[in-house]
Amino acid sequence: MPLFTSSDKALWRLALPMIFSNITVPLLGLVDTAVIGHLDSPVFLGGVAVGATATSFLFMLLLFLRMSTTGLTAQAFGAKNPQALARALIQPLLLALGAGVMIVLFRTPLIELALHIVGGNDAVLVQARRFLEIRWLSAPASLANLVLLGWLLGVQYARAPVILLVVGNILNIALDLWLVMGLHMNVQGAALATVIAEYATLLIGLMMVRKVLHLRGVSLDMLKQAWRGNVRRLLALNRDIMLRSLLLQLCFGAITVSGARLGSDIIAVNAVLMTLLTFTAYALDGFAYAVEAHSGQAYGARDGSKLLDVWRAACRQSGIVALLFSTVYALAGEHIVALLTSLPQIQLLADRYLIWQVVLPLVGVWCYLLDGMFIGATRAAEMRNSMAVAAGGFALTLFALPVLGNHGLWLALTVFLALRGLSLSLIWRRHWREGTWFARS
Repeated sequence: MPLFTSSDKALWRLALPMIFSNITVPLLGLVDTAVIGHLDSPVFLGGVAVGATATSFLFMLLLFLRMSTTGLTAQAFGAKNPQALARALIQPLLLALGAGVMIVLFRTPLIELALHIVGGNDAVLVQARRFLEIRWLSAPASLANLVLLGWLLGVQYARAPVILLVVGNILNIALDLWLVMGLHMNVQGAALATVIAEYATLLIGLMMVRKVLHLRGVSLDMLKQAWRGNVRRLLALNRDIMLRSLLLQLCFGAITVSGARLGSDIIAVNAVLMTLLTFTAYALDGFAYAVEAHSGQAYGARDGSKLLDVWRAACRQSGIVALLFSTVYALAGEHIVALLTSLPQIQLLADRYLIWQVVLPLVGVWCYLLDGMFIGATRAAEMRNSMAVAAGGFALTLFALPVLGNHGLWLALTVFLALRGLSLSLIWRRHWREGTWFARS
């Protein structure tokens, strides 16, 4: 079997822009840290870190807006149904704007709740509150952008992710430098930079959507009627994906909490190694996004042959990339860690756990790809159930911490990713064997 077919090329056309776009996300975090880290007190950096963590947790729970939109849009695109394309845009967009407005209106009690849960130094919490009071004003735009990104991905507009994410993040970085360093607005400047960038990104996204709507034959009358339809199905789909996201967040939160109990050096070394894992995940997620769009298109067209072509191409190409990451970490992991930290004790400690960075790409790649397959088919309930199984395995493995120490924590993460992939693959094989994959999910 050739390693590079037309299906592989089609996959790369969508995956490569997503990979490059994803790289700008951690870059923004690095710039935020560098800019705020140069202020005259560490409480500013602590405040932004706490605020960013609270924001990430909230918006990650609402990531279902992008995932469900991609699946529904890709299916409508595959079925060549312009009315369904309009509905896949308008219904999630109204939901996103409604949720965003609610966050803005109730941000004060939400912020107080978040900071009460986090706790810690009062001076840091004051800065975190100042950051969040401005940062969460972007909620309507941030959530709407998730929908626009998901919709544009679903219609396979490959340039859209690059334009939205890269332009938005570059604008954010420029405003960061100007407002924080130039106008000395401190944490409020960092928050305002993100708010302005999010609304600017929304305008750019709407212009791109308008162009695609015209090309796909979606009329103004279709858009006006698009709020009607099976809203209950959309809400059920988003509920299941949100529960899945909550379980995912809880497991990664448990890694942080458990690592903290193992000592300050373990916290530091895990933070460094998590950077490697995050970078790997961003790259492999590029393939998952491409699989969402292509598998959803095949699902909408009820084309089993195309679906298998997509799956085989994704396995080949992402498998090669995962193997490449593992090889790099095996051969040059120590040198990469040395670039991320200059502390000798952390470098020495990291060497003990680098083996997990070699293993994780080869284990995790399959659950990322299968997530893409199931999102494309909007089989959210099965994704939720799979995540519950994986979370249970993760929790059980944590009981090995007293014996294995930090190795037990990385083992738990490996088990978590492996069970996600295994459970989804069993469900996928059962559907394919019984001919039920294209049944209404």
